[in-house]
Amino acid sequence: MLRSLSIKNFALIEELQISFDTGLLTITGETGAGKSLLLGALGLLLGKRADLSSIKNNSQKCVIEGAFEIAAYELPTFFESEDLDYEDTTIIRREILPSGKSRAFINDTPVTLQSLQKLGVRLIDIHSQHQTLEVTTNDFQFEVLDALSDTQRQLLSYKRGLKMLKQKEKEVQTLIDNQKEFTKEFEYNSFLYKELEEAKLVAGELPALEAEYETLSNVEAIQERLSETTVALSTDEIGVTDVLNTVKVSLHKVAAYAKPLQELAERITSVYIELEDINSTVQDELERLEADPARLEFISQRLHLIHALEQKHSVEGIEALLAVQMTLEEKVGQTASLTESIEALQAEILQIKEKLDDLAQKIHNKRKKALPKLVKELEAILQSLGMVNATFKTELVVQEKYLSNGKDDLQFLFAANKGGNYGELKKVASGGELSRIMLAIKMILSRYIQLPTIIFDEIDTGVSGEVAHKMADVMKAMSENLQVFSITHLPQIAAKGDYQYKVYKEDANNTTVTNLKVLSNEDREREIAEMIGGKEISDSALSHAKSLLSHSES
Repeated sequence: MLRSLSIKNFALIEELQISFDTGLLTITGETGAGKSLLLGALGLLLGKRADLSSIKNNSQKCVIEGAFEIAAYELPTFFESEDLDYEDTTIIRREILPSGKSRAFINDTPVTLQSLQKLGVRLIDIHSQHQTLEVTTNDFQFEVLDALSDTQRQLLSYKRGLKMLKQKEKEVQTLIDNQKEFTKEFEYNSFLYKELEEAKLVAGELPALEAEYETLSNVEAIQERLSETTVALSTDEIGVTDVLNTVKVSLHKVAAYAKPLQELAERITSVYIELEDINSTVQDELERLEADPARLEFISQRLHLIHALEQKHSVEGIEALLAVQMTLEEKVGQTASLTESIEALQAEILQIKEKLDDLAQKIHNKRKKALPKLVKELEAILQSLGMVNATFKTELVVQEKYLSNGKDDLQFLFAANKGGNYGELKKVASGGELSRIMLAIKMILSRYIQLPTIIFDEIDTGVSGEVAHKMADVMKAMSENLQVFSITHLPQIAAKGDYQYKVYKEDANNTTVTNLKVLSNEDREREIAEMIGGKEISDSALSHAKSLLSHSES
């Protein structure tokens, strides 16, 4: 509930501080006195956009502050999600600077207008004759029906399930799209993978193959040169080893006579041994080496295959080709496994739908049971509000489609007169009728759920006599469960208020300003008498005012 309101430098309001209590609070005043300014200030406090025209004195900032008691509204989760400090008495402040910049605060923490708006709709509900189209919407009609049906628990489970269903359907659609895309490439990827797999590539084989190819390609030239080497090394009398052996023997014969000669003999011996080993190796190579055309052809084809694969996949080396092979294997495998994943997800979706169907049926059953009760209560209240022939025709049908609040289609048709044709509220109900229907619905809702503070802005326009009394009774009954404000021109409604406030203009320092004050009992008598008979208050008007006030207290 709104506990207090402070307004500084806003339009015609210079400075205003007012406190409010529970119950029915009526606000009266002459046309043009500034009742709309109060709603404008509250609108800013609840997150509406502002401009410099809101500032009375352009050299100072405009400040609007409201204190709200919110313990009954179950808002701690909201405060936590918005990273705000929760207080049972929460202070909202809105500032408009002379520069035009606007700032908003909740419990002294700066917030965005979006956050302020999200909180605002849960604190104050403003209704006027021009703002009753909400009652014509299917969503609002379901909200009312669900309040009576006590479907909140099932609806919460249903909405969680629906969110999961949409997520799973999105996932399965993504997989199906991927499957379509992969299927287009599947055959080509399979061919490429099979080609690489059949090549039986081995990491590191390319250098060995290239070396062996070079050897086999030049085997005759190698044999010829190795033979020449063997002849040069080992031919009798003229071979290098034979000559070297002669030198070795000669040096060893004189090595004992001088140390340098001994060293030379050892060195020539080492050279001789090494050369003998070289000669032996050359001969081994000659014996091993032979032409192998078949092997040469195999290696040639192998190298051609590898180089062709490198060129096809725009890579270099066996390792790069093996990486391509692994990627292709994953793609081919992924295409094959997508079907399994899709089937698994579709099975999950089927289970979720079964649970949703069960919840939707339970919600439907509760709604169907509560619908006649809602219609009966609505018609009874409307009859008391002067719409004696108002009737509703409703139909609740389960659809195949999963909707945000179940699977029901609700037809909520209205006829204001006997024998009249039923039609949708927005098409057949007048503005005054919609106002009374909204009042009746809010009255019913207040019995079942905790509503925010409601402000009725002259919804009684065009109403008089006994209907005005009944409308006041409805507002009074509502105020037993929540704080209700009624901005009114009707004395019958004003008198029903637990407290009455007057909006008025006055001149101060050559400036017209708007003010608001709570009226004493005596002031209320005169205000209501003036509402009845005009500025010149007659004894009969005053007596009528006293009668209205005394009846409201009884």
